[in-house]
Order: sequence, then C-alpha cells, then structure tokens
Amino acid sequence: MVIYFKLLLTAIFWGGTFVAGRSLAQHVGPYSAAFFRFGVASVLLVFITWKVEGKLVILRKGQVLPVILLGLTGVFLYNVFFFKGLKLIEAGRAAIIIANNPILIALFSAAIFKEKLNGTKATGIVISVTGAILAISKGDLSVILHGNLGWGEFYIFLCVASWVAFSLLGKAVMSGLSPLASVTYSSLTGTLLLIMPAYSEGLTNCVHYSFTDWWNFFYLGFFGTVLGFVWFYEGIKKIGPTKAGLFINFVPISAIIMSYFLLDEPLTLSLFGGALLVITGIYLTNISTILQKSN
Repeated sequence: MVIYFKLLLTAIFWGGTFVAGRSLAQHVGPYSAAFFRFGVASVLLVFITWKVEGKLVILRKGQVLPVILLGLTGVFLYNVFFFKGLKLIEAGRAAIIIANNPILIALFSAAIFKEKLNGTKATGIVISVTGAILAISKGDLSVILHGNLGWGEFYIFLCVASWVAFSLLGKAVMSGLSPLASVTYSSLTGTLLLIMPAYSEGLTNCVHYSFTDWWNFFYLGFFGTVLGFVWFYEGIKKIGPTKAGLFINFVPISAIIMSYFLLDEPLTLSLFGGALLVITGIYLTNISTILQKSN
C-alpha cells in the first residue's frame, strides 16, 4: 500500500510543478528559472546516486553524446519552453497539453521502433488528442481552425516535443546506464548548458528573489524532480512500469485543482472535459499495453 501512496503523492508533486512554474515565470527569466531548478536537482541527484549505487559511473566514449542530447532535450529545451509557456498561459491548460506526452511517445515509438499500435491504443490516442484540443481551444474549435493559438500554447507544444525526444533518446542511453545515473547525468549536463544563457539573462539578479521564489526553486528541484523521480522508479520496480504509469493520469487533475486554489485560475467545463478525455486516452493506451503483455 505504501508504494501506491508514494505514486499518488508523486502525481500531486508533478501537478504542483505547473503552479510553481507559473508563479516563477511571471518575474524570473526562463533560463534562470531552469538553471536554479536543476542546480538544486543536480546536487541532490549526485548525492542520491552515490548513496544508492555506491558511485557515479564514468561515462564510456559512446555514451557522452547521447547524455549531452538528453540534457539538451529533457532539461535545457523542455524547461526553457516550460517556463516561457507558463508565463503566457494558465497552469491547468499547460498541464493538459503536457499530459499528452505518453500519447506522442507511443506514436513515435510505433513509427521509429515499430512497436505495435492496436485498436485500443489508437482509440486512446484519438480521445486524448481530442481532450487536448478541447482544453486548448477553451471549447471553441474555431480558435484552432483559424490558427488563433498564441505563443504560450506554441511553447508548451515545443515542451512536449522536447520530452518526446528525451524519452526516445533515453531508450538508447538507459541500455548502458541505470535510470538514476541517466537522469543525474542529464540533469548535470542540462544545468551546465543553462549557465551562460542564464547569466546573459541576468542570473545575478537572484539576490532580489523573494522567499517564495526560492521555495518554488526548491519545490521544483526536490519534490518535482528528485523525489518524484525516485518514488516513480521505486514504483516501477515494485509494481511494474505500466501500473506505475497509470498514476500519471492524476497529474493534470492535481494541477487544475491546485491552480484553482493557489493561483485563482478559473474552473471551466472545457478544462475539466479536456482533462477527462486526456486521462481516458492515456488509460486506454496503458491498459492496451497491459493486455499485450498478458497475452
């Protein structure tokens, strides 16, 4: 029972990253915000990796470039677009768009790695994408048909694309590294890549950041990145990746609820309807995987 509680908390923590990110994005630059988030995460990840695995393994020559690409896509690009997008659109809407990550990963895995895409999984993809469209358009599909989406939505779409690239690259990297070591190295690499852009953006202005800003950095680095990762992979180890993955369905719901209470974002029918469709779609793609493995 404990592991299920940890997975539920992980989903809540990940939902909270949209609230913390939205708060920071209003007055902290995207490069600086991403740098401090992963500066905190990198220190903690190195410590945890050393404690759990006894050392931080030395990368082989063939692993260096893939790890750099992981840091570029999953840390640098994802988080820059994450903060840029959250400066412009509501946290709840952003969470629903990003919740489609598993759907796009399934599509690209089918195209690149020739993974099977059966009827149930295809139905789940259609339902999930429909939910995202409903939430993005706020129930008015003419907004999308006439190309009236803003930069905020565009940045969050790029955020999703970055994570899909990170996930697909991770399949190759993790064949020779543990998940913990892979994430630690990608976090370190991404942090290093962020130093110069963050400095050019005005990193030294951090002396003027408020207590709330520093709390948000810590929340994003510790709860949203390190603890979330450790507990999620603990769940994968104990109950399997597919069952653990089902808890991701709670992320957009927790983001919407926390955004309402902490950011005063409105609760709309299109937002909840979109979230419900996205969650249903993700569930169908996951249950399809369960059925495939049981046959």
